[in-house]
Amino acid sequence: MELPASLYVPTHGGVPTHGGYEATALTIGPWDPGLQHAGPPAALLLREAERASGIEGGQTVRLAYDIFAPVPVGPIRLSASVVRPGRRIELVEAVLTGGDERPLMRLAAWRIRTREDGAAEAQSPAHPAAAGPQDSRPEDAAFFTEDVAYHRALEWRFAAGSFNSPGPASAWTRPECELVAGEPMTPLQHLLVMTDAASGISASLDWNRATFANVDLSVALHRPPRGDWLGMDATTVLGGTGAAQCYAVLFDETGAIGRSTQSLFVEPR
Repeated sequence: MELPASLYVPTHGGVPTHGGYEATALTIGPWDPGLQHAGPPAALLLREAERASGIEGGQTVRLAYDIFAPVPVGPIRLSASVVRPGRRIELVEAVLTGGDERPLMRLAAWRIRTREDGAAEAQSPAHPAAAGPQDSRPEDAAFFTEDVAYHRALEWRFAAGSFNSPGPASAWTRPECELVAGEPMTPLQHLLVMTDAASGISASLDWNRATFANVDLSVALHRPPRGDWLGMDATTVLGGTGAAQCYAVLFDETGAIGRSTQSLFVEPR
């Protein structure tokens, strides 16, 4: 099976003033073959925010995404602006629109200047995965309707739980493609491609009988991710009122790097 080389292909040169991209089949989500999984556009919004940043080499420490509507598989446009400029701390906003210029996703990203802090010793708690990536179980997601879709963009290995059975799960991933054609996927971009799937690997309901789509994604990081393999330990909690929350610890092979949360809208299919 031949896969696309990237999640997105730039149009108009992909320069910041134009911000045009064409989504490939690797962005297809599990609910509808015409709609993207939210992980790839989350990573693309991060890329756009970092390109607009005024802090060269800064660290993105918090990412708050609002998902206004599903993102179609096809042409999209992105724009970004610095909402709160500063030499040490800044807030960057990035917006993704579809063909009718209606906002579909929005990112607010806090970025800070990096420096060696002699007053504070770096802390990296151990990751919660029961095994490393090499000792974890390879697995494919059985619920995608298309053979070439989001689940092929990353290599998945499960230390606990499963894509295909309900309950908490702990999984490692490694990129199988580029985010944008011609550019290596950075570890932070990889983290965003992966993290929106936390509610998928820890699903508490049957994919065939219920929809549980997230309306947001929040990521808080105490340090940047490093290396090829990144992971998440995720749990979804049902509220019994048509709402749920997904919580995940994010990590690399060195240790934990932060946490994510998602608010889910739940209804029968």
